[in-house]
Amino acid sequence: MTTDIFFQIVTPDEAMTRLFDLLPTDPQTERVGLHDALGRIIAAPIISPEDSPAFARSAMDGYAVRAADTYGASEGLPAFLTVDGEVPMGAAAERPLQPGTAQLIHTGGMLPPRADAVVMVEYTQPVDQTSVEVLRPAAPGQHVIQAGEDLAAGDELLPAGHQLRAQDLGALAALGITEIDAAVRPVVGVLSSGDEVVPASTQPAPGQVRDVNAITLSALARQAGAEVREFGVAPDVRAELERRTRQALNTCDLVVISAGSSVSTRDMTADVIGSLGQPGLLAHGIAVKPGKPTIVALVDGKPVFGLPGNPVSAMVVFGLVVAPTIRRLLGLKLNEEPPQRPARLTRSLASQSGRIDFVPAVLQRRHGEWWADPVLGPSNLIATLVRASGLIRIPLDAGGLAEGAWVDVETF
Repeated sequence: MTTDIFFQIVTPDEAMTRLFDLLPTDPQTERVGLHDALGRIIAAPIISPEDSPAFARSAMDGYAVRAADTYGASEGLPAFLTVDGEVPMGAAAERPLQPGTAQLIHTGGMLPPRADAVVMVEYTQPVDQTSVEVLRPAAPGQHVIQAGEDLAAGDELLPAGHQLRAQDLGALAALGITEIDAAVRPVVGVLSSGDEVVPASTQPAPGQVRDVNAITLSALARQAGAEVREFGVAPDVRAELERRTRQALNTCDLVVISAGSSVSTRDMTADVIGSLGQPGLLAHGIAVKPGKPTIVALVDGKPVFGLPGNPVSAMVVFGLVVAPTIRRLLGLKLNEEPPQRPARLTRSLASQSGRIDFVPAVLQRRHGEWWADPVLGPSNLIATLVRASGLIRIPLDAGGLAEGAWVDVETF
């Protein structure tokens, strides 16, 4: 640990710039089948190997026709066509359409040779078993999905860094792509510390608190796309904190330690992290409330974070520094903003220039407008976030916000 880093406050952006300048930009990859690919991150662009659809097909139930045979048709003077059979579903339509004829066709059926339009069945009227009246004219290409209309061979279907959704998997299946190269999920080690912290399954003694952060931070890491390993609660003993941190570094790609990051004689996290490898501490203290006593470090190529012990602070800071790092390791685009909803403040909020403030808020609908009602309370009360709809971000040098002002609420 160097004296020029220890609790010298920097902005979250500056801390992440220091870290990302030292991290690789290309994720590790693995081959994944479609059934296991939902939510995975594509490591390389996916190019269509063929046209989709591969043939011209009907978009409606009706009759395949030559559009010219229907010109001028109306209910008062319909076009009379001979029905020349039915297009078989699931098989090639091989019989060419002759002038003055139509073939019955179903949605998805292959357009017969020489046909260039489909008349919806609603706009026809059967005369007998072998003929039909067309009550409206058809234009060339009407109700026809052309070959390659959805996607042409050689087109980029999905870019690298894209997170796969259900509809993406359907498109891949339609092209016969059953496996993709996905970014390997980073493994995040979660370690709590503090003599007063006990597992959530334990009945706390007087002066003790249950470990909230292990649960919330692990859930946030999984939500961000990582796998998680938990390393329990380390007591305020330097040798034990160092042992567990080394164990996490040896088996994980990224380590998150909660508590032990403030300027206190009993808090050893910064000293332990700084002693484990190079380059060590990159930032100790960020200009954020809640969450100021945050550590950002890199130990022999692996990111390490020391988060405040207060649950609200830990969750806010996780979203600022840990989640973007997980996205970086996955190859995701980093400029994606969290979902936001504009709303008006129900009360004024003070803030200190030179730092970013986050305030939990409940969103309420009033007279056709969204209003943000701040949920005020200490950062060690996790229920403030349970009641909240999201977080109001007060910019670095705003100096506070007035009642009625428009703000963006970063929704959970």
